[in-house]
Amino acid sequence: MATQEGKAIPSWLSWPLAALLLLLVCSWLAVSVFGWNWLRAPIERYALQKTGRVLAISGDLSLGMAWPLLRLHAAGVTFDNPSWAKESKMLAAQGVDVTLELPQLLQRRLVFPEVRLDRAVVFLEQGSEGRKSWLLDSLQQDETAVIPIGRVALEYATLGYDDVAQRTRIRAALSTDSSGADNSAGLNFSAQGSFKGQALQATGKGGPLLALRDLGRPYALNLDATVGSTAVKADGSITGLLALTAVDMQMQLRGDSLEQLYPLLGMAFPATRAYATQGRLLHSDALWRYQDFSGHIGQSDIAGTLQVSTAAKVPALSADLTSNLLDLNDLGPVIGARPGSVAKAARAPAQARVLPDVAFRTERWNSVDAEVQLRAKTLRHAAALPLENLVTHLSLRDAVLTLEPLDFGLAGGQLSAHITLDGRSQPLLGKARVQVKKVLLARLFPTIELAKDSIGQVNGEFDLAGQGDSVAAMLGSANGKLGLVVTGGEISKLMMEKSGLHLWEILALNVRGDRLVKLRCAVADFDVSHGSMLAQALVFDTEINTLLGSGRIDLAQEKLDLTLIPKTKAISPVALRSPIYVRGTLARPDVQVDKGRVAVRALGAVALGLVNPLLALLPLVETGPGSDSDCRQLVREAKAMPAAPKPAAAR
Repeated sequence: MATQEGKAIPSWLSWPLAALLLLLVCSWLAVSVFGWNWLRAPIERYALQKTGRVLAISGDLSLGMAWPLLRLHAAGVTFDNPSWAKESKMLAAQGVDVTLELPQLLQRRLVFPEVRLDRAVVFLEQGSEGRKSWLLDSLQQDETAVIPIGRVALEYATLGYDDVAQRTRIRAALSTDSSGADNSAGLNFSAQGSFKGQALQATGKGGPLLALRDLGRPYALNLDATVGSTAVKADGSITGLLALTAVDMQMQLRGDSLEQLYPLLGMAFPATRAYATQGRLLHSDALWRYQDFSGHIGQSDIAGTLQVSTAAKVPALSADLTSNLLDLNDLGPVIGARPGSVAKAARAPAQARVLPDVAFRTERWNSVDAEVQLRAKTLRHAAALPLENLVTHLSLRDAVLTLEPLDFGLAGGQLSAHITLDGRSQPLLGKARVQVKKVLLARLFPTIELAKDSIGQVNGEFDLAGQGDSVAAMLGSANGKLGLVVTGGEISKLMMEKSGLHLWEILALNVRGDRLVKLRCAVADFDVSHGSMLAQALVFDTEINTLLGSGRIDLAQEKLDLTLIPKTKAISPVALRSPIYVRGTLARPDVQVDKGRVAVRALGAVALGLVNPLLALLPLVETGPGSDSDCRQLVREAKAMPAAPKPAAAR
């Protein structure tokens, strides 16, 4: 075969060209006569063969091409869910527009850069054994068995999602709104149901196209949602809705307790009072950052930056927090104190408990590694303790929580602590080493008028270790040492005269007014064993008298059993000498004297008064031991003291 201008077409090429021409002519005739609907059956058979699920196209089918994209429109489309799903259909839509990439199609791969759904109902479900209804393999377990979709446009749609294992059930309504001032379409949505067992309500607005896999185009999103008692408002953009490759949003967050974020984020947060914060949420790669936020927790203000890295198997949280006013009652839930327990302690009944007894949630501690720095300028406390300038660093690593340092100013001095809680141990193993340095008596008791001129300092050290699921349980089993020493200073003379029941001096001071007397030394030394604090030395020595003590404090039962023996250093014409018993509980201490001894001394005075009125004073005269004793000697005497007998009322 030849032409006038050129060479003949090779015979081996003439037949394929003729066949291709014939195919194009037949396709043109078929489309002209029958349209594209003849493709419905091949497409349905292909879907059934690949997925084992029925794809049905009941309406017209049409195709268009704009290289390298092929556009397909189908009306009346349904696609079945796998047999184990609750709903029979995964998709039912009045209209579906799909854009396909022809180069990918020629390589036998389906890629949908864009999908448009009209009047669609979509139901997705995650079942047992890791099955997911949107995975297209026969067992719905192959994460690669999906058709990549870049963007989705929805005219009107209803979306359902169920995950029984996660106690999640969501129903959402979505619609396109083009009533804005610039006449641009936007997506409105609302959702309700439950998320991980907590009630869910959400409304919001987004851009017209859901950018599921588009990693270069941020998707505008405005969200107002509540999950349980946690409320979130966010306004900004998200890139890649499925992968969340980037986030930049202004966010407001509030709730009853930070602890309630655990089911939402999968990371342990401490129990707190109600909180509210606002700041900027940023995300890129494996880093989430909540920066420059401010807000409050209870009555305390809080500000700073918090970030979480998900690069490792266990998320790593770091935070730098500051507070101008930190109310220590707001930290009560962190250490297991019940709400309001500190404020109520003063009016609590005798059987009430003071030590925090709410169990720590140690099973969550291995969900995150954390490094948190907190600085607070002013501290407020129900007991009006003069606290200030808190500095602490919290570290949580492999379920071991450490506070080092835990420092704050106390009454002009410093309290420094190192605390470790080992959540790997069952029950929880706790260790605490606390040092008290140069605490001023005058500032420790600012409400006592005469203490304002005191120059005494309190120093001491606690070293305790115990096991238990709460602070109360750990102290109730604790072993270790506790000691406090007061050096120098002055104290109310009236207070000390009352401790010796010096009636004459008490009367005189009430008439003339109180004054200060020298405080020579005060020592409290306890050995702690299995939660029982046994007094090794209790000494309170002043110019006018000395108190020597013995006894114990039961931390497990929160009971007091202390005895103080007063020794007067000067002659008192009228004194009802008696041991002082400190009983009751930590919530309600009960201080009393030995009524029997007081009564005997009073009856002796009455009997002698019947003989001679002047003799009535003899049993009441306190002669005192004479000169002052050395403080070290007093400590030795206190350690050698046997426990005094309990008063008759307490036996």
